[in-house]
Amino acid sequence: MPEPVKQEFDVVVIGAGAVGENVADRAVQGGLSVVLVEAELVGGECSYWACMPSKALLRPGTALHSAQTTPGAKEAVTRTLDAAAVLKRRDHFTSNWQDDSQVAWVKDSGIDLIRGHAWLTAPKAVQVAGLDGTSHLLRARHAVVLATGSMPNMPPIEGLEDVQVWGTRDATSASEIPERLAVLGGGVAGTELAQAFARLGSAVTLVARSRLLGNYPEEAASLVAAGLRADGVDIRLNTVTEGITANDDGTFSLQLAGGSTVIADKVLVSTGRHPALEGLGLESVGIEPDSHGRLTLSTDSSGLVEGIPGDDPWLYAVGDAAGKNLLTHQGKYEARATGDAITARAKGELTGRPADWSRYSQTANQHAVPNVVFTDPEVATVGRTLESAREDGYNASSVELPIQVAGSSLHSENYEGWAQLVVDEDRKVLLGATFAGPDVAELLHAATVAVVGEVPLDRLWHAVPSYPTISEVWLRLLEKYGL
Repeated sequence: MPEPVKQEFDVVVIGAGAVGENVADRAVQGGLSVVLVEAELVGGECSYWACMPSKALLRPGTALHSAQTTPGAKEAVTRTLDAAAVLKRRDHFTSNWQDDSQVAWVKDSGIDLIRGHAWLTAPKAVQVAGLDGTSHLLRARHAVVLATGSMPNMPPIEGLEDVQVWGTRDATSASEIPERLAVLGGGVAGTELAQAFARLGSAVTLVARSRLLGNYPEEAASLVAAGLRADGVDIRLNTVTEGITANDDGTFSLQLAGGSTVIADKVLVSTGRHPALEGLGLESVGIEPDSHGRLTLSTDSSGLVEGIPGDDPWLYAVGDAAGKNLLTHQGKYEARATGDAITARAKGELTGRPADWSRYSQTANQHAVPNVVFTDPEVATVGRTLESAREDGYNASSVELPIQVAGSSLHSENYEGWAQLVVDEDRKVLLGATFAGPDVAELLHAATVAVVGEVPLDRLWHAVPSYPTISEVWLRLLEKYGL
């Protein structure tokens, strides 16, 4: 066998998705040498199989529906979606699953790239089985960063392991629209893709073990459920899928609790994700699986993995791999803080735990994580719900109301929406906000700024919303609160 190629860098980043790229970029900007190791496409899940393609599939249907609900425009709409055109546009946003532009960016940024599978062999030591057959032994002077993303969960359904079903990757990269699609899971991805395929022409059945969008307020989830039903989605909530079989004609039969059966041409399993930590050699640096055989990591506010033997901090985890917030934008935020923290520690400018809200700390993870469900209607939320605020010990109250303002009336006929603010009564600042309705995602950043900035409500009252916009709901919420 040929001798392994031995190389030394300041930082080794395992995973070249959006999160890994951001860590590497920050470290290089700080003057450190960095190598990215990636076994698949540079750019990662979001670019090719998640955020970008799913939103490309959703947006045409939302645009069409917006026109269909606006008098004057709806009379001009005479056709349904052109599925082939939608898929072609999706292909454009994924660069046809080619990563040439991302590889060029890595090179132009001064970052090295190795294509292959990497794992830890000792502190600051990484071995790589290159996709070209070359073996690499990498040594990190300062840090190794795990930016390996997440993997889909597989529910315990009889027969599932014996059939070929879709995961979210298969759905977002599909080349044809199935006549009948069964979606298992009522979370964000399952809900979004159920609506996307329904609007592209599939007869969709969504089956969920609990309620739809269980992590969101019920009022918001109910609006989304109504939107799905209006698109013809058959929603089976609080329903267990007991078994699945492949039929001789290529279809699938799903056996549901209670004795009913769903027949589908494709089955999409979208039941959550978990950090992709298997096969990374974590056991070699003192991290063992838990009693259930699962690997999990605990990180401090700079992304530094806790529980590693020794006094020299060197192992970091960011994004989905860290297991805190499985959201691309939040992972990139974590990556920026971690890259800066690694650079500062390498230069002796940072010791110990970084101060909250400093450039080295991921403080927003605890207080202000924004999230959008890109269904029609949308759900946009940031910070704590009323329930979580009280669980965290806050003296919290909430104010909520339907979105019924001049801006929403102009937006579309029979606009339906809902909004909620969660208030810390001791400090009179916002702890969280939720908006549900068409195009409410554009309201979210104002709420994020208010939560992060801890803007006092009596000062926030002076932020006058433009008329006539949906943002008027801010004024109505504050008035209902008593300002």
